[in-house]
Amino acid sequence: MPHTERGMVVGLFGGSFNPPHQGHALVAEIAIRRLGLDQLWWMVTPGNPLKSRNHLAPLAERIALSKAIAPDPHIKVTAFEQALGISYTANTLAKVKARNPHVHFVWIMGADSLQTFHKWQKWQDIAKTFPIAVIDRPGSTLSFLSSKMAKTFDYARVDEDDARALWKKPAPAWTFIHGPRSALSSTAIRKAAE
Repeated sequence: MPHTERGMVVGLFGGSFNPPHQGHALVAEIAIRRLGLDQLWWMVTPGNPLKSRNHLAPLAERIALSKAIAPDPHIKVTAFEQALGISYTANTLAKVKARNPHVHFVWIMGADSLQTFHKWQKWQDIAKTFPIAVIDRPGSTLSFLSSKMAKTFDYARVDEDDARALWKKPAPAWTFIHGPRSALSSTAIRKAAE
Protein backbone atom coordinates (compact mmCIF):
# COMPACT_ATOMS: atom_id res chain seq x y z
CA MET A 1 0.00 0.00 0.00
CA PRO A 2 1.23 3.53 -0.63
CA HIS A 3 2.79 5.43 2.28
CA THR A 4 0.47 7.67 4.31
CA GLU A 5 0.80 10.05 7.21
CA ARG A 6 -1.53 10.35 10.20
CA GLY A 7 -4.63 12.44 9.45
CA MET A 8 -4.38 12.27 5.65
CA VAL A 9 -7.55 12.14 3.55
CA VAL A 10 -7.15 9.43 0.91
CA GLY A 11 -9.48 8.45 -1.92
CA LEU A 12 -9.65 4.79 -2.95
CA PHE A 13 -10.39 4.39 -6.66
CA GLY A 14 -10.42 0.76 -7.72
CA GLY A 15 -11.07 -0.95 -11.00
CA SER A 16 -9.71 -3.30 -13.60
CA PHE A 17 -8.75 -0.30 -15.81
CA ASN A 18 -8.82 -2.50 -18.87
CA PRO A 19 -7.62 -0.25 -20.40
CA PRO A 20 -7.35 2.93 -18.33
CA HIS A 21 -8.45 6.05 -20.19
CA GLN A 22 -8.95 9.80 -19.80
CA GLY A 23 -12.44 9.22 -18.36
CA HIS A 24 -10.81 7.46 -15.39
CA ALA A 25 -8.28 10.29 -15.08
CA LEU A 26 -11.15 12.82 -15.08
CA VAL A 27 -12.95 10.94 -12.28
CA ALA A 28 -9.70 10.94 -10.26
CA GLU A 29 -9.11 14.65 -10.90
CA ILE A 30 -12.67 15.59 -9.89
CA ALA A 31 -12.40 13.45 -6.73
CA ILE A 32 -9.08 15.02 -5.69
CA ARG A 33 -10.39 18.54 -6.21
CA ARG A 34 -13.94 18.21 -4.88
CA LEU A 35 -13.13 15.99 -1.89
CA GLY A 36 -9.91 17.80 -0.91
CA LEU A 37 -7.85 14.62 -1.02
CA ASP A 38 -4.20 14.42 0.05
CA GLN A 39 -3.82 11.27 -2.06
CA LEU A 40 -5.84 9.10 -4.41
CA TRP A 41 -4.94 5.44 -4.59
CA TRP A 42 -5.59 4.27 -8.16
CA MET A 43 -6.02 0.58 -7.33
CA VAL A 44 -5.57 -1.65 -10.37
CA THR A 45 -7.33 -4.89 -9.50
CA PRO A 46 -6.26 -8.36 -10.66
CA GLY A 47 -9.75 -8.67 -12.18
CA ASN A 48 -13.40 -7.96 -11.50
CA PRO A 49 -15.26 -11.04 -10.19
CA LEU A 50 -18.40 -9.80 -12.00
CA LYS A 51 -16.67 -9.51 -15.39
CA SER A 52 -15.17 -12.00 -17.82
CA ARG A 53 -11.38 -12.21 -17.80
CA ASN A 54 -11.23 -13.30 -21.45
CA HIS A 55 -10.03 -9.92 -22.67
CA LEU A 56 -8.21 -8.80 -19.52
CA ALA A 57 -4.82 -7.27 -20.31
CA PRO A 58 -1.89 -8.32 -18.10
CA LEU A 59 -1.78 -6.52 -14.75
CA ALA A 60 1.68 -5.02 -15.43
CA GLU A 61 0.39 -3.49 -18.67
CA ARG A 62 -2.67 -1.96 -16.97
CA ILE A 63 -0.43 -0.52 -14.21
CA ALA A 64 1.97 1.04 -16.74
CA LEU A 65 -0.88 2.54 -18.78
CA SER A 66 -2.50 3.90 -15.61
CA LYS A 67 0.73 5.61 -14.56
CA ALA A 68 1.05 7.12 -18.03
CA ILE A 69 -2.38 8.79 -17.95
CA ALA A 70 -2.35 9.75 -14.26
CA PRO A 71 0.78 11.86 -13.75
CA ASP A 72 -0.71 13.94 -10.88
CA PRO A 73 1.60 13.48 -7.85
CA HIS A 74 -1.50 13.07 -5.64
CA ILE A 75 -2.30 9.86 -7.53
CA LYS A 76 -0.58 6.67 -6.36
CA VAL A 77 -1.05 3.82 -8.83
CA THR A 78 -0.95 0.54 -6.95
CA ALA A 79 -1.88 -3.12 -7.33
CA PHE A 80 -1.53 -4.26 -3.73
CA GLU A 81 -4.64 -6.45 -3.99
CA GLN A 82 -2.64 -8.84 -6.20
CA ALA A 83 0.15 -9.11 -3.63
CA LEU A 84 -2.36 -9.71 -0.83
CA GLY A 85 -4.42 -12.17 -2.86
CA ILE A 86 -7.62 -10.13 -2.48
CA SER A 87 -10.44 -10.28 -5.05
CA TYR A 88 -13.35 -8.55 -3.35
CA THR A 89 -13.69 -4.86 -2.50
CA ALA A 90 -15.15 -5.52 0.97
CA ASN A 91 -12.02 -7.51 1.91
CA THR A 92 -9.75 -4.84 0.42
CA LEU A 93 -11.38 -2.07 2.44
CA ALA A 94 -11.23 -4.11 5.65
CA LYS A 95 -7.50 -4.66 5.10
CA VAL A 96 -6.88 -0.98 4.25
CA LYS A 97 -8.76 0.12 7.36
CA ALA A 98 -6.85 -2.30 9.61
CA ARG A 99 -3.44 -1.23 8.26
CA ASN A 100 -4.14 2.54 8.27
CA PRO A 101 -6.18 3.33 11.39
CA HIS A 102 -5.13 6.99 11.49
CA VAL A 103 -6.02 7.83 7.86
CA HIS A 104 -9.41 9.07 6.62
CA PHE A 105 -10.53 7.14 3.53
CA VAL A 106 -13.26 7.74 0.97
CA TRP A 107 -14.28 5.07 -1.56
CA ILE A 108 -14.61 6.59 -5.04
CA MET A 109 -16.69 5.07 -7.79
CA GLY A 110 -18.07 6.13 -11.13
CA ALA A 111 -21.84 6.47 -11.33
CA ASP A 112 -21.89 3.69 -13.92
CA SER A 113 -20.88 1.27 -11.14
CA LEU A 114 -23.62 2.49 -8.81
CA GLN A 115 -26.35 0.79 -10.85
CA THR A 116 -24.88 -2.68 -10.18
CA PHE A 117 -23.27 -1.97 -6.80
CA HIS A 118 -25.83 -4.16 -5.00
CA LYS A 119 -24.41 -7.18 -6.89
CA TRP A 120 -20.98 -6.73 -5.30
CA GLN A 121 -20.08 -9.18 -2.53
CA LYS A 122 -20.95 -7.63 0.87
CA TRP A 123 -21.99 -4.35 -0.78
CA GLN A 124 -23.70 -3.12 2.38
CA ASP A 125 -20.51 -3.77 4.36
CA ILE A 126 -18.61 -1.67 1.81
CA ALA A 127 -21.04 1.20 2.34
CA LYS A 128 -20.60 0.88 6.10
CA THR A 129 -16.77 0.83 5.99
CA PHE A 130 -15.90 4.20 4.44
CA PRO A 131 -17.87 7.15 3.07
CA ILE A 132 -18.49 6.86 -0.69
CA ALA A 133 -18.17 9.54 -3.38
CA VAL A 134 -20.00 8.69 -6.59
CA ILE A 135 -18.70 10.66 -9.58
CA ASP A 136 -21.10 11.33 -12.45
CA ARG A 137 -20.58 9.39 -15.70
CA PRO A 138 -22.46 9.73 -19.01
CA GLY A 139 -25.76 7.87 -19.03
CA SER A 140 -25.63 7.28 -15.28
CA THR A 141 -26.69 10.62 -13.81
CA LEU A 142 -30.04 9.32 -12.56
CA SER A 143 -28.50 6.25 -10.89
CA PHE A 144 -28.15 8.21 -7.66
CA LEU A 145 -31.95 8.21 -7.46
CA SER A 146 -32.82 4.79 -8.88
CA SER A 147 -30.09 2.39 -7.77
CA LYS A 148 -30.66 -0.10 -4.96
CA MET A 149 -27.70 1.36 -3.06
CA ALA A 150 -29.12 4.90 -3.31
CA LYS A 151 -32.52 3.75 -2.10
CA THR A 152 -31.11 1.59 0.72
CA PHE A 153 -28.82 4.34 2.01
CA ASP A 154 -30.98 7.33 1.11
CA TYR A 155 -30.84 8.49 4.74
CA ALA A 156 -27.02 8.65 4.56
CA ARG A 157 -26.77 10.87 1.48
CA VAL A 158 -24.64 13.99 1.94
CA ASP A 159 -25.36 17.06 -0.16
CA GLU A 160 -22.86 17.55 -2.96
CA ASP A 161 -22.04 21.02 -1.61
CA ASP A 162 -20.67 19.30 1.51
CA ALA A 163 -18.49 16.81 -0.41
CA ARG A 164 -15.26 18.33 0.95
CA ALA A 165 -16.31 17.24 4.45
CA LEU A 166 -17.47 13.76 3.42
CA TRP A 167 -14.42 12.12 5.03
CA LYS A 168 -15.54 13.49 8.40
CA LYS A 169 -18.86 11.64 8.26
CA PRO A 170 -19.15 8.18 9.80
CA ALA A 171 -20.07 5.50 7.27
CA PRO A 172 -22.54 4.94 5.84
CA ALA A 173 -22.32 8.33 4.17
CA TRP A 174 -22.26 9.04 0.46
CA THR A 175 -22.55 11.84 -2.04
CA PHE A 176 -23.08 12.17 -5.76
CA ILE A 177 -20.75 14.64 -7.48
CA HIS A 178 -21.77 16.21 -10.78
CA GLY A 179 -19.18 17.69 -13.10
CA PRO A 180 -17.53 17.28 -16.47
CA ARG A 181 -18.07 13.82 -17.93
CA SER A 182 -16.11 11.78 -20.42
CA ALA A 183 -17.90 9.46 -22.85
CA LEU A 184 -14.88 7.13 -22.99
CA SER A 185 -15.36 3.59 -21.75
CA SER A 186 -12.95 0.67 -21.47
CA THR A 187 -15.48 -1.64 -23.09
CA ALA A 188 -15.84 0.61 -26.14
CA ILE A 189 -12.05 1.00 -26.43
CA ARG A 190 -11.57 -2.79 -26.36
CA LYS A 191 -14.29 -3.32 -28.98
CA ALA A 192 -12.77 -0.68 -31.26
CA ALA A 193 -9.39 -2.43 -31.02
CA GLU A 194 -10.81 -5.82 -32.08
